[in-house]
Amino acid sequence: MRVIGGEYRSRVLQAPRGLATRPTSDRLRETLFNVLGAGALGAGLRGPGVEGTRFVDLYAGSGAVGIEAISRGAEFVWFAEKAPAAAAAVRANLAALKIAGGFALEDRGTAKLLAGLLEKGRVLDVVFLDPPYEAAEEYAATLEFLGRHAQALLGEGAVVVAEHARKRPLEPRYGSLERLRVLEQGDAALSFFKCSES
Repeated sequence: MRVIGGEYRSRVLQAPRGLATRPTSDRLRETLFNVLGAGALGAGLRGPGVEGTRFVDLYAGSGAVGIEAISRGAEFVWFAEKAPAAAAAVRANLAALKIAGGFALEDRGTAKLLAGLLEKGRVLDVVFLDPPYEAAEEYAATLEFLGRHAQALLGEGAVVVAEHARKRPLEPRYGSLERLRVLEQGDAALSFFKCSES
């Protein structure tokens, strides 16, 4: 596993030890950031790009997606990861790359991070979530929270991206979040959502 592009391109990242994690593949991560970088969400709609964005990596695992965002110039990245071994891997990867600022790690999990961001009035540009594929309740709870609070949490042009199993499609809508595009790659898929009221 490695950083695909930007300042830390080709640097190797470690996966959490002792966990049966399923890191986002290098190829799928490259696809994700190509779409975000081009701002090409389909249906003639543009996304926020990556540089200068406020980016959230939920269920972060090794932190590879959020670190990729930092490498490509994100203004700030929030990581959420409550598994101790995975949170340790996020910290180790950031330390190995000598990334000292521009990020925060919430090790009490996704719900805690999102509630805190909402309470503090943070406005986000990109939210990426990658729960365990079989955790349907995690997808539903997180996307419904984001859909319910989209007007407060998501900036203009913001995008929410969920990685999931290709054979387990997500709903087309969660509150005011509307799915715009699905990209499939092998057994995985990326669903892109935007706030339909923005």
